[in-house]
Amino acid sequence: MEGLKEVVFLSGKGGVGKTSLLAGIYSLMNGRKAVVDCDVDAANLFLVIEGRIIEETPFYGSKKAEIRKAECQKCGICKEVCAFNAIDALFSVDPVLCEGCGGCLIFCPHSAILLRERKAGKILVGETKKGDSFLYAELLAGEENSGKLVQILRERARKEAVERGASLLLMDGPAGIGCPVISSVAATDLAVAICEPQVSSIHDLLRLLELTEHFGIRTAVVVNKSNINPSLCEKLRVIAQEKNLPFLGEIPYDPFIMEAQRQGKTIVEYSRDSVSLKALEAVFERFSRVLEEL
Repeated sequence: MEGLKEVVFLSGKGGVGKTSLLAGIYSLMNGRKAVVDCDVDAANLFLVIEGRIIEETPFYGSKKAEIRKAECQKCGICKEVCAFNAIDALFSVDPVLCEGCGGCLIFCPHSAILLRERKAGKILVGETKKGDSFLYAELLAGEENSGKLVQILRERARKEAVERGASLLLMDGPAGIGCPVISSVAATDLAVAICEPQVSSIHDLLRLLELTEHFGIRTAVVVNKSNINPSLCEKLRVIAQEKNLPFLGEIPYDPFIMEAQRQGKTIVEYSRDSVSLKALEAVFERFSRVLEEL
């Protein structure tokens, strides 16, 4: 969308500090912006960015089969054709097992089955204490995230950002490289890949870079907990250099970050003297320069 830059924060796996880094960078920024947590399976950005909920809207996922008891003749054909064993002996459909494929509907000789949309979660629209729009979503227990919810969430976040005159949309993406991640990264202006100095993180980073390269998304790299293994941290830096990617910096392991999270704060709000904050400020400075180049 013209005039609005979209930046997504990604990681090859969970638990590397992606959300903490985004929250810290957001705390250091000035100007009008918008924030959206696209990690709808485990949205937790709202735990460290204070705000209030203004609106809730339902999200309807894939359709599920429903057997109309009045028309059902209990012939058993639906049970035979269901590949997911979603129909029980009483001819009731288990919505968790049902994939909404429609096989039972097609083969039912009595037209007793239909597909209905079911509420799968909700989208929450709010505002941070800075006055910026903030969106996230919650799935109901057992519901599957195919990427559809992420797409709807992003579209709503763009709309809110434009209406509020924001020039930047910060997105906390899901971990990994699956469908929700693809929905988060497609058509963004910049991806920030966060990794740790672990052997698995090298593989995770390379896998993530394949995805962003496929979509032609410029990608910058940050190493979190950099001091737990300096040699592997250097390898991650070399990967960024070899691929000509902006290396935003290294953030050392700091127990203050966990203490800040326990109190629902970013490291910026919790401690102005921590070593991680000094490193974060350097990362933020490089991040700002990369944004100016977009």
